[in-house]
Amino acid sequence: MHHRLVLTAAVASLALLAAACSSSSATSSSPTTSSSTLKAATAAASSGSVTLHFGYFPNLTHATALVGVHEGIFAKALGPGVKLQTATFNAGPAEVSALFAGALDAAYLGPNSAINAFTQSGGAAIVVVSGATSGGAELVVKPSITSAAQLKGTKLATPQLGNTQDVALRYWLQQHGLKTDTSGGGDVSVLPQANATAVTAFETGSVDGGWLPEPYAAQMVKAGGHVLVDERTLWPNGQFATTLLAVRKSFLSAHPDVVKALLQGQVQANDFVNQHAQQAQADAASEIAAISGKAPSSATVTAAWSEMTFTDDPVASSIQAAADHALAVATITKKVSLSGLVDVSVLYQVLAAAGEPAVPTS
Repeated sequence: MHHRLVLTAAVASLALLAAACSSSSATSSSPTTSSSTLKAATAAASSGSVTLHFGYFPNLTHATALVGVHEGIFAKALGPGVKLQTATFNAGPAEVSALFAGALDAAYLGPNSAINAFTQSGGAAIVVVSGATSGGAELVVKPSITSAAQLKGTKLATPQLGNTQDVALRYWLQQHGLKTDTSGGGDVSVLPQANATAVTAFETGSVDGGWLPEPYAAQMVKAGGHVLVDERTLWPNGQFATTLLAVRKSFLSAHPDVVKALLQGQVQANDFVNQHAQQAQADAASEIAAISGKAPSSATVTAAWSEMTFTDDPVASSIQAAADHALAVATITKKVSLSGLVDVSVLYQVLAAAGEPAVPTS
């Protein structure tokens, strides 16, 4: 049975304290009430000898996690000796804080959040062990805005300061000669906020658009906007890392068998998503409703689904590019080496055992 519990406020406070005390090379805003409230779910036998604290977002770009939890794929792969507790977040920076605090052992997150966690800890905190999703992020704006030049003086939403979509928007604006800053100033005012809040803000006219993950970009389109930029058009072959699976290095060292089982669940969940798209869409919508209190419409989910590729490939080349973009827009302050951030050696073993092709190394 899948139970949803609320972890104590002390856990969230500890996560925030860890973020405040770290020598950060990127600026992150505090999580909203909805994203800092950690919702836990026991998805394995309560007698499990190991607890895996597992984080993800109520986004369609995290469908691997949503479907894997809903269908019990992760619980089955982990087995009765592991208790799976899940926690959900609005965006990556708050999730990174939870990883630093030890409140999470593994998490689905975007490349810029993975980069921040890796660099802030000097490479000691996390390692990316798999990809999950490519695509599924867009800049949606009012119908009257049809070019980058028309964005000057507008207000645009992103999920959180320094997260993957936030960096993508700032870098794209910079490439078109428009300045931003981390305080909401500049030629375009970038206003980080919860995804659902951004859609409401667009409906009320408080923002002129946003660079958002799915299903929120599609919801903004449904509210009257149009897609100005599909991020897939900015990357070679339309492939870039949107969602990665990372684990704490200390947890990997202590429980390599659990991480391998988690990766078996990752591969099986992505296989399910790709082979049973209609059921996976229903599962993801159901989980989003349970977490956020509002289910995306089936039409929204179907529209968004076609924009994403669910893949175990972390698209490693795009991660370095994401770091370069973050440096260019000053959400990190110095160029860093990402050597050691991605390690797919265990994933290779899992894929080989499943008779599936290996992912590229770069």
